[in-house]
Amino acid sequence: MAEDAPRRVLIVEDEDNIALALDFLMGREGFDHARISTGAGALDLIREMRPDLVLLDIMLPEVSGYEICEAMRTDPDLRGVKILLMTARGSSVERRKGLALGADGFIAKPFELKELRAELHRLLDEAA
Repeated sequence: MAEDAPRRVLIVEDEDNIALALDFLMGREGFDHARISTGAGALDLIREMRPDLVLLDIMLPEVSGYEICEAMRTDPDLRGVKILLMTARGSSVERRKGLALGADGFIAKPFELKELRAELHRLLDEAA
């Protein structure tokens, strides 16, 4: 990918109010981004879009973020895609489970946009 090409981020989030805030942040940061609101179809979209990072809610309709994370880490074509898990259940147990399944980061909702922005840049800069 060319150095000046925008980073691609896929938002997998079912709550519209959170997705709107994320959409605003992604646009402000200059990321090329898309959103899907259910877990079903997320893996197909990830394979099609080939994002640099997936911003992945854990509690999703149909297929959980944990299941998507695990499937991504067992797919050789998707192993290099960064995963930032988001959840309203920000316990240490949830964090450990997400990281054990292969997530690169974890952020508890509600989060400050500044905190999320820092985490996005940390993960994307690692990938560069």
